Amino acid sequence: MKSFFRFDISRKDGRARLGQIHTQRGIINTPAFMPVGTNGSVKAMSPDEMKELGADVLLSNTYHLYLRPGHEIIKEVGGLHKFMKWEGPILTDSGGFQVFSLSPLRKIKDDGVEFRSHIDGSLHFLTPELVMEIQAALGSDIAMVFDECTPYPATMEYALKSLKLTSEWAKRCKAFVEARKRRSAEVNSLIKTHGLSSFRTSGLPNLFGIVQGSVYPDLRRQSAEELIAIGFDGYALGGLSVGEPKNLMYEMINYTTPLLPQNKPHYLMGIGDLMDVLEAVAAGIDMFDCVMPTRNARNGTLFTSQGRISIKREEFKKDSGALDPNCTCYTCKNYSRAFLRHMFMSREILSMRLNSLHNLHFFMEFFRKMRDAIGNGEFGRFRKEMTPILKNNFHEG
Repeated sequence: MKSFFRFDISRKDGRARLGQIHTQRGIINTPAFMPVGTNGSVKAMSPDEMKELGADVLLSNTYHLYLRPGHEIIKEVGGLHKFMKWEGPILTDSGGFQVFSLSPLRKIKDDGVEFRSHIDGSLHFLTPELVMEIQAALGSDIAMVFDECTPYPATMEYALKSLKLTSEWAKRCKAFVEARKRRSAEVNSLIKTHGLSSFRTSGLPNLFGIVQGSVYPDLRRQSAEELIAIGFDGYALGGLSVGEPKNLMYEMINYTTPLLPQNKPHYLMGIGDLMDVLEAVAAGIDMFDCVMPTRNARNGTLFTSQGRISIKREEFKKDSGALDPNCTCYTCKNYSRAFLRHMFMSREILSMRLNSLHNLHFFMEFFRKMRDAIGNGEFGRFRKEMTPILKNNFHEG
């Protein structure tokens, strides 16, 4: 399968960008929200439902799939797309954040990270090359370099050390992919020369670099410059939303994003608060992911046009109204708040499904409307209109 990757920007409204990422498995309309399928599925949802909701791309987790069922098993059955029955693009993260979250169970070394599995305690060692090998075996369309997600707070000295390690690992990830491409080209040449049409080589993922540097502007600039010198298909901001104050996160987003190549996709990793999304899109960010819609759904917290609702509350016990009268999702069109509360309190599996469907619909509709607004030159109006709704969903209480 030939690698095919292109990013087209069709409209700008300030720094906000309306675009399309062209991949070998389909187009990703940006700004894009990538629902998280950690273990190869978006929790409680089928791939067909995700497609109906308007998802162009899903995110899966390298670390978790490496541990269970194992990337070699997924490769043997035809790759992650076939394994999870999703035909569209898949982005796989590198596992850097998961390793970061396992701080008591891991040791960071120059050549990689030693860690113990959270599943069975077994000892593993991830290198940049192994991380790329895993993502290639999965058949990712977009792969992330292996990085160290710098914690907050961190001294400038530690953040610089972490940045240098991330840059070195990024070079090794890029070298691995380039070496594979050369070998693939050589094999393809032999196939063509000898007419071995029954043989084919698999595609390699497009590679994104990850900017680190904690909350230090000079380090963010240094990281961006080092990654740009290496050269990647897209660039991500990592090491944010890890405990730093919102104002510092916004400062880093607004400072760093303009430093990135403007003809490449910009990805803000792990951000799901839609107030933060508005700030980031205004700065020129194109891609987002977060477990927030499904995790909150499983806990009975639902996002609506009237504000956040905890469906377990007593006041909904006899409420025959729709969850959100302004919503067109399957849940809101067919079920009352009373039924949704009953499902949640009874711990029925259907509760997780209906709640997840609604929250994902809320997110996907927000992004669709935001793309329309940018396309019409009305992002400022959209941002102003959505701010009170989002405050009631994400910043109350």
